[in-house]
Amino acid sequence: MSDAQGLHAVRGRIVHCLHDPGEGDDRNALEVFDDGVLLIEGGRVARVGPAEDVLATVGAEVSVTDCRGQLVVPGFVDVHIHYPQTDMIASYGEQLLAWLERYTFPTEGRFGDAAVAADTAGFFLDELLRNGTTSALVLGTVHPESVEALFQAARGLGMRLAAGKVLMDRNAPEYLRDTAESGYRDSRELIERWHGVDRLSYAITPRFAPTSSEAQLERVGELATAYPDTYVHTHVAENRAEVAWVSELFPWSRSYLDVYDCYGLVRERALYAHCIYLDERDRRRMAETGAVAGFCPTSNLFLGSGLFDYATARSDGVKVGLATDVGAGTSFSMIRTVAEAYKVAQLQGTALSPARLLYLATLAGAEALAVADRIGSFREGNEADFVVLDPTATPLMARRHAHTESVEEQLFALFTLGDDRCVKSTWLQGACRYSQSDRA
Repeated sequence: MSDAQGLHAVRGRIVHCLHDPGEGDDRNALEVFDDGVLLIEGGRVARVGPAEDVLATVGAEVSVTDCRGQLVVPGFVDVHIHYPQTDMIASYGEQLLAWLERYTFPTEGRFGDAAVAADTAGFFLDELLRNGTTSALVLGTVHPESVEALFQAARGLGMRLAAGKVLMDRNAPEYLRDTAESGYRDSRELIERWHGVDRLSYAITPRFAPTSSEAQLERVGELATAYPDTYVHTHVAENRAEVAWVSELFPWSRSYLDVYDCYGLVRERALYAHCIYLDERDRRRMAETGAVAGFCPTSNLFLGSGLFDYATARSDGVKVGLATDVGAGTSFSMIRTVAEAYKVAQLQGTALSPARLLYLATLAGAEALAVADRIGSFREGNEADFVVLDPTATPLMARRHAHTESVEEQLFALFTLGDDRCVKSTWLQGACRYSQSDRA
């Protein structure tokens, strides 16, 4: 099952999105093969189609993994997650700024220890795979060791992953601060060492505007200009108190987003988590530059931050990816995160269709990270990252599944009732990297 080099076939109910289904739920966006085959060669999709047609073109000696009765979908893409916060997930009782002080900063302070970083990175990546996530955009800590450990572990798995060292030179404990110059130097060294190695990419990562001085943001802008194919990864407009603080720290700025824009950080391949309290002008600026909003429903609800307006962001032309945002986010599961995204949209009068929910978990994330030509769908030539899902993983799901009449109903029931128990196996470049049967 784990041979990524030879010809291999996976048979099951294959479902993927070819493009955004949109508000009108474009039926042509969702491609479904009820009894389909995903043919993989050299870690890439060689062909996808009806089992009868595809199997007739290959020899009887070709290995076939039989997943009939299960869904085969592209791997989930998480566009914003903090790996050092794994051990502080589900920390009680605070909103954003107090939560950072009470829980986040003390936890992240441990990551100057390479052994702590390596141990956490290994567990973190295992947890992503156990939940069906095959690609992610990840924050480290201020310590270069945190990024080294994560990249080394991801490279060993053959995972498509982007990450970066946090830049933070003020309004944080002394043990978590760098300087404008040391942050620039460490980031540049990490970019030169890791960016573009195998399936790894670097993300220039100022934590958020309040923890970077103007001198540091200037140096961050220089990095972003010097390395235009890296990501810029940070937070914006998550919490009302945070927005007010930014206004005090940067009185010359028109808005929170404008602070970043002044330093050349609102651009293609820039991902801004949250984006709850942006105005129309901010959204227009993101749309015209290609900057992306990270929709983080579980963390926004958990910290009481507010509700991201997905429909308005998309109607204004902003690209949006879905994110767990662990550790303020309450689950590594993109299935559970999709369910919360649906509820957040419902509170604002928008019903996200089952096809659009699948799109959010897969192709939207690939588009957000500018890698939709490589992952996110089963187009020929794409990297064969995918997940096998069991729509009958629990007694309730099995009972509900028996009353579904379409793949859309099946998807919606799975997203509403499911979690990591639905993930039967997770594959990277045609190699099985997680199997539920191995953990039984």
